[in-house]
Parts: sequence; C-alpha cells; structure tokens
Amino acid sequence: MTFVLNDSLLNKIQSALENQEQKFVLDAQECVLVQKTDSVQEDGQRYYELPEWDSAAGFALREDFVNTLNSPLAHEELQQVLHSGRGVFKNFRNVLKNYPEVEKKWHLYKNTKMLNYINGWYNNLREVWGLEKLDYVPESDDSLIHDDFSFEAYNSQSDKRELVLQVNADFKARNDNLSQDLLQALFDLWQRQFEQAESEGQTGFICRSFSDDFAGCITASYVSDRQEKVMILTSLFVPASFRGLGIGTELISMCLSQLKKLGKTWLILPKMFVPDFLESLLLRTGFEKIESGYFIKLY
Repeated sequence: MTFVLNDSLLNKIQSALENQEQKFVLDAQECVLVQKTDSVQEDGQRYYELPEWDSAAGFALREDFVNTLNSPLAHEELQQVLHSGRGVFKNFRNVLKNYPEVEKKWHLYKNTKMLNYINGWYNNLREVWGLEKLDYVPESDDSLIHDDFSFEAYNSQSDKRELVLQVNADFKARNDNLSQDLLQALFDLWQRQFEQAESEGQTGFICRSFSDDFAGCITASYVSDRQEKVMILTSLFVPASFRGLGIGTELISMCLSQLKKLGKTWLILPKMFVPDFLESLLLRTGFEKIESGYFIKLY
C-alpha cells in the first residue's frame, strides 16, 4: 500500500523521530502515525517503519551545524557544550537562547536536514513501489533573512556615527596577537578612507534586527572623478554576534544589484581593510583576489 508524503505528514514524522521515548509506525491506510505495540508492527503493507534516528544522529546533526557556524561567540560556546559529555541537548538549547538569530538558523538547518533525510527514506519506498523519485526542495535561507532583519539605504546623517563606533569596538576586541597601538592605527587608516568617502558621498545599505540592534552595513564610493565606472568598497561590517547568519551575503548582493543599476562596472576593495573572517565571504560572492586586494566585475 502506498501513501503520499505531504507537508503535514513530513512534520509529524520529524516530531516522531525526535521523540526518543516512544516508537511509531506509519499507517499507510489512514496516513497517520500510530504508536508501535505488540499488535501494531511494521509489515511492509499497511504499516511502515520510520527511518532510524537516535541520539547519536541528533548529536552528529548539532556537530555539523556548529562546524558551519561563522558566529565566533556562539560557535565557541556550542563547541564547549558538545564536548562537555553531559546534558548536551539541553545545554545546547540553553546556549541558543542567548543568540536568537543563531537559534533561528539552527531550526532552519535542522528542519532542512531532517526533511531531506525523511524524503530520502520515502524515495527508497517509492523505488520499491516502482514509482519515480520525488525531490524535496527546502526553503532558501536567503529568502527568509528579510523576515528577521530590515535592510535600508545607508544614510550618512543617521548611520555614520554608529557604524564608526561599531567598527572601532571590533578592532579593539580582536584577538590576533597584534598590539592595541597597531590595531588603533589600522582603525585610523580605515576611518581616514571612510571619512574621505563620506565627503564625496556614499551609497550602501544598513541592516538592523527588528529589536533595532545594529546588525551590519555596507558602503561604496567613487574611486575618483576620472573613474566613474569604478567603485571602492569603503565598509563591509557585521558585528560578531550577527555573523554566520547570511547578513554579509545579503548586504553584498543588495549593493552589487544597486551598483549595476547605476551603470557601474567594477567594485574594488583594498586588502589592508579585509579581516580574515571576510575573505571566504568575498570569494563566495564572486570577488577575485589580486595583489592589492579584491575586485569584482559587475557585468
């Protein structure tokens, strides 16, 4: 007996897999889950065994998530929990409560991975039934980020001071074995370039959480009056507590789209102003590395 795996049933199976205290089978005739008993067992006809999922699989899923997380503070705390050896799942939940945006990303990650896993189990059954496999397409993280954050055009009068303060605080908090004098000098270099660009006018976007916390900013300006088609990236910053959520990627995407509409051809970024955590983001979003920094051709 076959059955249709709709969204409602998918969600019920996921909840059943996460329930480590009870065992369920799927009743294909009624298309519902029923608790496994001596009289209700998998028979390959009406009742089907659910895909195997235990605490080891749950741990591996959390470990994989943490390995993909670029938010330094949350990453460190969650790594400590995973290696604590006791109360891992409960402590994992408790840490996530301190990072609401990371917690949302975890739920999206977990749901996508588990639903893909369940869909794989269903396709194995369809193969046995002689039916064509069906693809499960998860929701895109990029399309959901605007549900949790607002993105608005950069406004020098209202946004400049906060951006400079945020970048300055980030330089002071860096832990890369550089002296505070050198870090302050690097910040001063960045600020000098940024202030010069401010006097000429900048375009860009600022991101805020819906609790109005500063969550990122990107700005770009002309290189010179003689180079109307070439722009320089004057700031690309996401606070540590908001990194790894896709904000940087979305800021770059919005900025590139805007510059294309304005008829610009190139966007460059001097290497001296590129923190290590931004390098992979730049390369992933299409920038190329050259001796003096990074560049991207807009079209």
